[in-house]
Amino acid sequence: MKTKGFSARGQMLLSMLIFGTVGLFVRYIPLPSSLIACARGVIGAVCIFLFMKLRAQRLDISAIRRNAAVLLLSGAALGFNWVFLFEAYRYTTVATATLCYYLAPVIVMLLSPWLLREKLTGRKLICCLVSLFGMVFVSGVLSGEKPQMTGILWGVGSAMLYACVMIFNKKLRNIAPQDRTVVQLGISAVLMFIYAALTEETLSFQLPGTAWVMLMTVGVVHTGVAYLCYFGALRDLKAQSAAIMSYVDPVAAILLSWLVLGEKLGLSGALGAVLILGSTLLSEMDTPGKK
Repeated sequence: MKTKGFSARGQMLLSMLIFGTVGLFVRYIPLPSSLIACARGVIGAVCIFLFMKLRAQRLDISAIRRNAAVLLLSGAALGFNWVFLFEAYRYTTVATATLCYYLAPVIVMLLSPWLLREKLTGRKLICCLVSLFGMVFVSGVLSGEKPQMTGILWGVGSAMLYACVMIFNKKLRNIAPQDRTVVQLGISAVLMFIYAALTEETLSFQLPGTAWVMLMTVGVVHTGVAYLCYFGALRDLKAQSAAIMSYVDPVAAILLSWLVLGEKLGLSGALGAVLILGSTLLSEMDTPGKK
């Protein structure tokens, strides 16, 4: 999305701030995680598709067909990634769930030599180990705190699934980001509806007015608007700049969970946050001048 006078950095910062608040909204939507993920996929896909229509852009059907298998897998991983993340929000703090989620780049780096044929440098390996050690602090095991293991496991699961999304996206060839995203969101919505039909007793979207506002915000703002801003910014930002600015997301989530929800991270959690985010950020800066 390009807006006159609105720079690529501004778009990236806005998208990261929006992503960082999703946990605050999901907390107040009394629906199963699968139905929230389904609604998010439907609303997000419609928003991006309508934006493309306004810009007289058409879906590249031939590119979608060429990448159909990978799009199907990535769409499924995206949908279940949301389900796992939303479940993590229910069982632990937004801050802890977000930090677990940010293990995804670490998982990708560890798997990259085998799946992406990318070299795992010594520096990146050390960063991965430091990040994993930071996760131990976040869990509270070393500080004697009672670990919120259910929420942590859901969060780590969401990180593994998002790592799959990242790897699948690297396998896509010659397809525009917006085309890819519309299809992935649509696939995730369909699969989440099927999953909900198989696992939930009822498929009711009966909600109080405020919860409907929250759900629509997650679909329109946290998916449609945020993704459009994100992809618009990527066109004009260097990869390293985009990677560094992406850390606004977890920092915003941690601060807002404290300020709005009153969730305390604690000294052990704060140390873990520094280790996870700091080491992952350092690994992103491994290749000077990369674009």
